[in-house]
Amino acid sequence: MEIKKNIPNNTITRKLVDLDKETGNVYESINIIARRANQIATELKTELNRKLADFSSPTDTMEETFENREQIEISRYYERLPKPAIIATEEFLDHELVYKEGKEGIFKEI
Repeated sequence: MEIKKNIPNNTITRKLVDLDKETGNVYESINIIARRANQIATELKTELNRKLADFSSPTDTMEETFENREQIEISRYYERLPKPAIIATEEFLDHELVYKEGKEGIFKEI
């Protein structure tokens, strides 16, 4: 998953007026952001598990698991990424999300 570089790692206080400009309803905007955050979290988890699966083997001992520097670096990279809710909020405020009412869900614009 491609993460933009200009997204802050910490939380920012937002004005509710900024969130409801696009939808006209704060709760609908929060729902859209929450659904997109869930999608992002799922994508990141899948990506991390896929990368860490390369390092796992059934014969590893505990010492080998803790000493694997590449695995530690991958884990640290994902720990430093901004939280999915922050990423989703930035995407929403930058008008990068396409959403529809109904069961279709939230889509990131390509």
